[in-house]
Amino acid sequence: MAKPYLNPRALALYIGPIVALFAFLLMRYSGADAAAAITLAITLWVVIWWIFEPIPIPATSLLPMALLPLFGVLSAKELGAAYGNPLVLLMMGGFILATALERSGAHRRIALYMVSAFGGNSSRRLVFGFMCASAFLSMWISNTSTTLMLLPVALAALEKSDDAKLAGPLLLGIAYAASIGGIGTPIGTPPNMVFMGVYTEVTGGSISFGQWMIWAIPVVLVMLPIAGFWITRGVSKQGGVALPATGDWTSAERRVLTVFSLAALLWITRKGPFGGWSEWLSLPHANDAMVAFLAVLALFVIPSGKVSDTGEKERLLDWETAERIPWGMLLLFGSGITIATGFINSGLSTTIGQSLEQLSTLPLLLMIATICLAVTFLTEVTSNMATTTLLMPILAAAAIGAGTDPALFMVPAAMSASCAFMLPVATPPNVITFATGRFSIQTMVREGVLLNLAGVIVISCACVLVLGKL
Repeated sequence: MAKPYLNPRALALYIGPIVALFAFLLMRYSGADAAAAITLAITLWVVIWWIFEPIPIPATSLLPMALLPLFGVLSAKELGAAYGNPLVLLMMGGFILATALERSGAHRRIALYMVSAFGGNSSRRLVFGFMCASAFLSMWISNTSTTLMLLPVALAALEKSDDAKLAGPLLLGIAYAASIGGIGTPIGTPPNMVFMGVYTEVTGGSISFGQWMIWAIPVVLVMLPIAGFWITRGVSKQGGVALPATGDWTSAERRVLTVFSLAALLWITRKGPFGGWSEWLSLPHANDAMVAFLAVLALFVIPSGKVSDTGEKERLLDWETAERIPWGMLLLFGSGITIATGFINSGLSTTIGQSLEQLSTLPLLLMIATICLAVTFLTEVTSNMATTTLLMPILAAAAIGAGTDPALFMVPAAMSASCAFMLPVATPPNVITFATGRFSIQTMVREGVLLNLAGVIVISCACVLVLGKL
């Protein structure tokens, strides 16, 4: 009788703690401090479970929260500071704002207006319209929600088109643009927030919402047309495609969009121009999380213009909607800051930094391109959130060891984590569009591999130009 097959997930459940134990013993045997050995061991355990997922990723994220304080690497106060970090709170506020936008339907209306603005008189223009809508929306709501919202609209358009070559480019365009657009703002995708959190923890400095956009928007503006022209090179058929009617604006849509727009404006202008409103109003302790929470409170207070069955006025947001946010992402993000703090407290970051000092001898462009290439293809097979959570403390330590600002190593890694275009498993948008069955995995690999490399080149050049003087 054949032995039952033991899958990698089942093996990883045992391999994780075993590898952690061997790493601890090896570090101690080589003379490393106990705290550094414990931190490395726990990190390896977490990484193995993140990659193979024998238990859910958010559940694995509880390991450093439990074990690092248990062994004295972190204090309870430091642990609380990690999971209550303002950037964790900003992410939570951003998620809740996004649920209100989706509940009102305003995001779908914005998408249809943007697609219509490009016109439907050719396949290429239609793809570009959907890509711009996808990229813009994913700057503010999750790329998963963006793709799920645009998919039925795109499928309806395909049913009314007789261009046999349109399906692949249109669906891939939505998925790719959702990933690219997420680079544009701190709340666009979790890796951006991981970078900002770890950077603050390691350096004591902070990156504002507006500062990130100054770095990231040029990358989005360059990558989006590159992706668009590449995937539509085989489609040029003329002929109109009818899109669903948008209808009249509702009171809820207008009010939610107003609150969301004001929040975005306050995020962008908090630190600039000319010092931003936090300086003008003498509010030096203001942060982006506070803006998000005030906007969320406004949504719970402002009437939607509808009346419930019980005769009560409905609000723009209710708790049943708000509680549907992905709480597991908050745990995952908090674990990244916890691990980064453990690296610092245990001295492991210093050890890693010293061992990677030779990186400073490489030409700047080559060094950044190597980071981009490694992260881009690593996130093809692993969670981009888990990957960046692991790599950010290591890259920060490497940068400090090389005598440079950690942002120079960390920013390209954060951006590259959103540029995995080859495989369905790489990102939720890839999975969602591939599940339609309208294109093959060979098509996605063929189209995506060049865009992966284009992302490496664009991000590397942008970072050298913008961050090279740090």
